[in-house]
Amino acid sequence: MNPVFAPVHVGRYTLTNRLVMAPMTRSRAAFDGTPGELSTEYYEQRASLGLIVTEGTQPSDDGQGYLMTPGIYAPEHVAGWRKITSAVHDKGGKIFIQLMHAGRMNHPDNTPHHRQGVAPSAIAPGAGMFTMAGMQDIPTPRALTTEEVRQTVADFRNAARSAIEAGADGIEIHGANAYLVQQFFAPSANTRTDEYGGSIENRARFAIEVASAIAEEIGADRTAIRLSPGTTIWGIDEGSEGSELYRYLVAELDKLGLAYLHIMHQGNEALLTDIRQLWHQSLIVNRPGRPREQIGIDVASGLADLEAYGQLVLANPDFVARLKTNAGMNAADHKTYYGGTAEGYTDYPALNL
Repeated sequence: MNPVFAPVHVGRYTLTNRLVMAPMTRSRAAFDGTPGELSTEYYEQRASLGLIVTEGTQPSDDGQGYLMTPGIYAPEHVAGWRKITSAVHDKGGKIFIQLMHAGRMNHPDNTPHHRQGVAPSAIAPGAGMFTMAGMQDIPTPRALTTEEVRQTVADFRNAARSAIEAGADGIEIHGANAYLVQQFFAPSANTRTDEYGGSIENRARFAIEVASAIAEEIGADRTAIRLSPGTTIWGIDEGSEGSELYRYLVAELDKLGLAYLHIMHQGNEALLTDIRQLWHQSLIVNRPGRPREQIGIDVASGLADLEAYGQLVLANPDFVARLKTNAGMNAADHKTYYGGTAEGYTDYPALNL
């Protein structure tokens, strides 16, 4: 039997299998950030995975960067997410809400408040972003003051508390993919001269403070983080010290006793091996584009405790059943990834078992 079908203990929970739904932005929330009924159906359909990690969910007004992404800081957000978590739990699933602050990956036209984006430093990513007016260049963000950085840590804490109020089993901090947390890691995005810039320890400080605050608020065993060491998209360059930063960061985060670490793997196998040795809780590995025949290899080798999958789960609500029965997989429709209706969201066919 494929080892991914075995149960596993993660944080305070025992999961039914070692397959994880990776977080995927779908841009189908209301303009005010409230997730809708379609989102309830979408997540409920995929509750057979051991763990669902939701799409990136902003922890504050200024955390939003894209159109129609959900929030988890207002009462209406909590009410919307409560419907989703209840539906997943009714199907026997577990769900962590991913907290994502977009930082400089923002366009004011995409938010209700239309404010300039915020970031570690006033450096534009040199990329475009889709808005209601079409593709536009992302403008230069405003650098957060030291006090605003501390307030952003508090925003993450408050959002985590709201996620638990909404019935989530835990939260995953989005520290990957060129968003705010990773922007602090990268000298190309962070030229600060206060305690959040310069040295490895300073550039890792924000992530550690966010994780510590959330662990204190909701429990370390319900707190997790996602990292993507070596990501180079959207102007992110972690420099020659990048690998050492992650070794330091993972060792410091390990002291908190978090539920899991989720690695979006970019190809540095030596660093991934080091992370496995430094991290003493559950480790999730996501290898983008991994072929079906390789599912379970990282769990079998002991490199990972769980494996995360994105497009395959997006297109196959019954992903676990298809794996177990060696059934064919639906192909994902890229044209319907972001925004829209039920098409390409909740209408992918399931097996008739």
